[in-house]
Amino acid sequence: MSEADPKKIGKWMFVLAWVCALLLLTLWFDDLLESQFNPNQSPQSLQTAQGTLVVLQQNRQGHYVTAGTINNRAVTFLLDTGATQVSVPAHLANELHLSTGYEQRVNTANGTIAVYATTIDTLTIGDIVLHDVKAHLNPAINSDEILLGMSALRKLNFQQQGNSLILTQ
Repeated sequence: MSEADPKKIGKWMFVLAWVCALLLLTLWFDDLLESQFNPNQSPQSLQTAQGTLVVLQQNRQGHYVTAGTINNRAVTFLLDTGATQVSVPAHLANELHLSTGYEQRVNTANGTIAVYATTIDTLTIGDIVLHDVKAHLNPAINSDEILLGMSALRKLNFQQQGNSLILTQ
């Protein structure tokens, strides 16, 4: 081995250490940002005399975002009391086993759009389980978040206290 070889190895080890450090920081910050967007990634349930209770915390923007499932597939819900129905991005229909029904016209904050009726067999948040929830498939939503509208929320009692939203079934 020549004298230059240990220096080259040392430089590569230094570069490799920095790459690993940057990778670990990226993963850590990604988890931190995700927990700030969705502080309810594992919603906990309580069984009380009133029924099943799930308490959600607001995110930094003041929204209620939570993990849940649709037809046993993990999803992220954004609670939207201004939405008449649950609004599912159309690109998730096959993954969530949702059938495309008849076309409807709906008014949104961005104007009138065409959506397609569907029914969610099973929707869960923590231990809260809802069946046969009316929804629509929305081709205008490009993200993976599902707007949890009143077609689901009207099946629950909900009450806001400070920065928490209490859902009761």
